[in-house]
Amino acid sequence: MKKLTASVVGGGGGGQLSMRALEASEHFELVALADTRVAVCDQMREIFPNLKTFLTHRELFAQCPTDVVCVSTYPPSHEEVVIDALRNPLRGILVEKPLGHSVASGRRILEAIQARRLPMAVPHGLLALATPTEIVQRVKRGDIGTLKLVEIQNSGWDIINAGIHWLNFFVTLTGNEPMASVMALCDASARTYRDGMQVETAAVTYAQTQSGVRVVMNTGDSVTVNGAQPSDIMFRIVGSAGIIEFYGWENGYFILNENHPAGEKVTPQPNAISGHQWHLDNMAAQIANDDIEYSIAESSLMALEICEGAYLSSQHRSQVTFPVDQWQAPTNSDWQPGQPYAGYGSGHDIPLSDTSSSEHSS
Repeated sequence: MKKLTASVVGGGGGGQLSMRALEASEHFELVALADTRVAVCDQMREIFPNLKTFLTHRELFAQCPTDVVCVSTYPPSHEEVVIDALRNPLRGILVEKPLGHSVASGRRILEAIQARRLPMAVPHGLLALATPTEIVQRVKRGDIGTLKLVEIQNSGWDIINAGIHWLNFFVTLTGNEPMASVMALCDASARTYRDGMQVETAAVTYAQTQSGVRVVMNTGDSVTVNGAQPSDIMFRIVGSAGIIEFYGWENGYFILNENHPAGEKVTPQPNAISGHQWHLDNMAAQIANDDIEYSIAESSLMALEICEGAYLSSQHRSQVTFPVDQWQAPTNSDWQPGQPYAGYGSGHDIPLSDTSSSEHSS
């Protein structure tokens, strides 16, 4: 098959991962880059000598249209770049995560691409690695029974910059089951910022699907990770008949179930290609076979929705229900849980049951 021509908008970390993946793949020909920074354009031409460079994405689209575009810019600009790209006769598009700076923007991006029936890649790395891929298969087979809880502990990161990857993996484990609600508390005392975003010093995010599968995620500048081996990221996946534990980007996992009653470490054969190349090659296969599906893009949007809901929950001291962009924030409340009731004003009295009352009085 003739190679698909490809261009990249944004020459930062994600864009460079796409450029290396395009160059390594037999399915693509890397043609052009757009970046507003002259120094980045010069640097990338040294690495990729045949690369054409432009200072704006509009110049690239007008002068050097390609079959595939990789959008790797700052999230608030994704929607503008994607909509401009869709005016060209594209055959596929990659959009970095998070899809947009908000759920509403991410949903508009996904719906615009689906309206064109274009194959789409969202390069979540965990979905392209051997260890998490095998774990997803085990969970779906029922190797640890019915999925009940996913616990995530991550030090040195935050909900939006790293948590979106971890929550995307949770969504994938559930088979993209619709979410019901999310609650979170974010500590902002150290005024931490990362990758241009204000983020939490520490946070706990608690969310559940409509059937009640839970995720509990602890993120922050300094989090104690209590896994079986030293790591700054740990997933503990709890089922009705077993537990799996693994460590983010590391290869290998521990499983405890009926077949491994003492626990066993399993080390799959690692994939030979990068995560970005896996996602791009998967998109190339969809283009070739005209077999288009959006499950990864949809899981990415769901993960972004959990992140946005978590920040809203912490801001408003409230449980946030889904869809998050249709949720209405409550009015400011002076209600302080844990304080004695004053005996007047509006309230919601829930009497203790007879059993509870007798237990408390004994």
